[in-house]
Amino acid sequence: MDTSGAETPSTAYKVFTFEDSKNDRQESLCVSIPEVLDPQYGMYVWPSAVVLAQYLWTHREQLRDETVLELGAGVSLPGVVAARCGAKVILSDSTRNPLCLENCRRSCEANGLRDVDVLGLTWGEISPDLVLLPKLDVILGSDVFYEPQDFEDVIVTVAFLLRKNPRAQFWTTYQERSADWSIEALLHRWKMNCVEVGLETFAADKPELAGSTLPGSHSIDMMIITLKTGDDEQRQII
Repeated sequence: MDTSGAETPSTAYKVFTFEDSKNDRQESLCVSIPEVLDPQYGMYVWPSAVVLAQYLWTHREQLRDETVLELGAGVSLPGVVAARCGAKVILSDSTRNPLCLENCRRSCEANGLRDVDVLGLTWGEISPDLVLLPKLDVILGSDVFYEPQDFEDVIVTVAFLLRKNPRAQFWTTYQERSADWSIEALLHRWKMNCVEVGLETFAADKPELAGSTLPGSHSIDMMIITLKTGDDEQRQII
């Protein structure tokens, strides 16, 4: 399709403010995320991303100097929050979505992040960039379980990364869209454990979250997925 005459999509910046009161001291983090108006859905902030970002914010002390990869980053809210909390972050999206990759870079620029790598990684494909990733501590994914036909490709990619990084964890949030959609069988097939994390445990069960109009209690679930060990012991979840 010839798009030479197409107009450049408009960009709007949405501000998210994460706050925490600890030891009589108020801490906050403000990030600005660019959304492309009337785009494909990968360039819009969805409630799952805000919930995952809230989890990262509440665990900011543990994230410092950890290496974090975000899959299907799109607008990159979780990855940006992780980077602002001191993590070494790599953002990724499909090689087939160059506009999403460009938006990852735009998000970094909007938040003064100059040391964040942006890579094209397509779920289900074992590419050279995937193989050459550095040692990872945490893998992120918000709403990567969106289209059922993509579920196994996501799991294949996560399984590859966890086998390469046996101590790593996959932190993921997703919005319940159908009671018939489940990844339980895929996790069993690829030998991975899953622990559900209640939103109330990290103050994400609010009608509005991070100063946004996106509800943290909007049918969002969070899971931490790890590789099964030989004796099936559960590792500590941070």
